[in-house]
Amino acid sequence: MGYSARRGFTNGKVSGAQRQMELQQKLQQMQDQMNAAQEAVEAQEFTASVGGGVVEAKVNGKKEVVAVTIKPEAVDPDDVEMLQDMVVSAVNEALRQAGEAMDKSMSGVTGGLNLGALGL
Repeated sequence: MGYSARRGFTNGKVSGAQRQMELQQKLQQMQDQMNAAQEAVEAQEFTASVGGGVVEAKVNGKKEVVAVTIKPEAVDPDDVEMLQDMVVSAVNEALRQAGEAMDKSMSGVTGGLNLGALGL
C-alpha cells in the first residue's frame, strides 16, 4: 500500500475521482467529435428529384430548403395539385436523406449508444 499526499493511502487502484475525471475527458472528446461530425453534415447538400426529374429539391444538412427547381413541362395549369405533390415529395425525400446522413454520422461517433438518456 502506498501513500500520496493527494490521494492518501492507496493499494495501486484508481480512485473514484480519477475515474470520474477520465470519464469526463472521454465524454468531452466524444462531444467534440459529435460537433465536428454535425458540422460536416450541415455543410453538405442533399438533392432529390421526382416526376422523372421535372421537380428537384435541394436541402442542406441543417434541414433547410436551399433550392427548388421546376422544369416547364411540370407546369400544367389544369393540374396544380400534381405539381404541389411533386414538390412536397422532393423536399421530403431530400430532408430524409439529410436526416439519414446526420444519424449515420452521429452513430459513427457514438458507436450506436443512446446518449439521450445522459442528456447529450
